[in-house]
Amino acid sequence: MSEAVFGAALDADAEPTVVVDDVHLTYRITGRHASAGAPAALKRMVQRQPPPGMREVHAVRGVSLIARRGEAIGLIGPNGSGKSTLLRAIAGLMTPESGAIYTQGQPSLLGVAAALMNDMTGERNVVLGCLAMGMTPEEVKEHYDAICEFADIGEFISLPMKTYSSGMAARLRFAIAAAKSHEVLLIDEALATGDAEFRRRSEARIRELREAAGTVFLVSHGLSVVRETCGRAIWLEKGRVVADGEANAVVGAYEARHDPKAVEERLAAAAAGGKLWSAAEEPSSA
Repeated sequence: MSEAVFGAALDADAEPTVVVDDVHLTYRITGRHASAGAPAALKRMVQRQPPPGMREVHAVRGVSLIARRGEAIGLIGPNGSGKSTLLRAIAGLMTPESGAIYTQGQPSLLGVAAALMNDMTGERNVVLGCLAMGMTPEEVKEHYDAICEFADIGEFISLPMKTYSSGMAARLRFAIAAAKSHEVLLIDEALATGDAEFRRRSEARIRELREAAGTVFLVSHGLSVVRETCGRAIWLEKGRVVADGEANAVVGAYEARHDPKAVEERLAAAAAGGKLWSAAEEPSSA
């Protein structure tokens, strides 16, 4: 696949916050029959042999990008395209097989599986989450009410996290992470489980974080969220960049390949009077 570029999303003179340089990421899956006792494991270690049943997945293949201060970047692509794996590497949770990743400050990863303590109450998780992000106890007190109001889980805030629905837990995670401005905020499908009102508030908060001179990466299968929230989009497929540029154009090209029905519906709406693209933003094949 050749990479397509759809215009510049931001002034190239803006300060870089993330540089990904020809990165390859591989993770290993071990089969359930891999264990054969300590002697066999020791022998494999000495002989540098992989465990039986181990399979390597080359998830990201030579990705390069530069993210700049003030950008909100959507990562789109089919399941298994390497989006979440790339975010984990930017967050420092995976080491590249080759290539390098450079970041300004410590990126903060927020995902639907982001770790909060299930046996602790929402109240306690708010405090611990804020302290983990580097807030002082005074700042935690200052932000506490706003976090609870944003999460909108009512009396559940005093109950253990394990009693929450997936949507309630996702709202609380996002509310905690968004309480502080981040130099680099990585969001992995965390908006997918909220209702429409929560998504609107979350999108508004992402814009505020971006305007506060941060950089936001958003992984989402909700293409409308990427259109409304991000100025730039990067389309990944089979671990490679297919297109990188202005969000509407990249999302339009992605829909043209993977969801032509959505393109037909959008063009029909435009013909009926709801203009959705300028001529420069018409989707084209990558």
